Amino acid sequence: MLRDDLNATRDRIREAGHELFYRYGIRSITMDDIARHLAISKKTIYKCFSEKEEIVHACCTSDLAGHFSSCERITRESKDAVHEITGIMKYLSGIFSRMHPKLFYDLKKYHPRSYKAFRDFKERKMRGMVEENLVRGIRENLYRPGLPVQILSRLRIEQVELGMNAEIFPPDRFDYVQVQIALLDHYLHGIVTLKGLKLIERYREAETGKTAYA
Repeated sequence: MLRDDLNATRDRIREAGHELFYRYGIRSITMDDIARHLAISKKTIYKCFSEKEEIVHACCTSDLAGHFSSCERITRESKDAVHEITGIMKYLSGIFSRMHPKLFYDLKKYHPRSYKAFRDFKERKMRGMVEENLVRGIRENLYRPGLPVQILSRLRIEQVELGMNAEIFPPDRFDYVQVQIALLDHYLHGIVTLKGLKLIERYREAETGKTAYA
């Protein structure tokens, strides 16, 4: 198989894995399932990936890079700090709504290398983005002055992971999108000024959905 063909096949397998993992969870999907989904032989898959873990890791790293790029774009296009964080939450809500309830649980329990990639991404990229949002909000007089930025940035990124914890929020009882919206709402109301609170209400009213951010 030529290198260009190999790379194209790898991309197809990764994209198929991503689709199936999101739809059914990671643990329930086998190499046979991916082969059937693509109508290719399992032998072809093994030419590109030696095991399922490699596909999971490729999906994870590609997903994280894509999400970070999208969040950077939202930040650039945002009008202010509140608009930025609610815009990012709206984007993430779309992801959570498509995600199988057990996907994150499967990643954490059965794929430690990929879960470590998520944790590293959360620490290096997500926390920095939250810190910058806090600094921006304070500068714009939308967040209270003197907030402990480093503490709150850690709190916020752990909230996101907490909201995907199936042991705390069982998926048969809680909707992940609504959990994430509630956690963000709680976080924002703890840091905003009166000016920031008015902006939250303005953006809430501007949305056509039933919630502030979805």
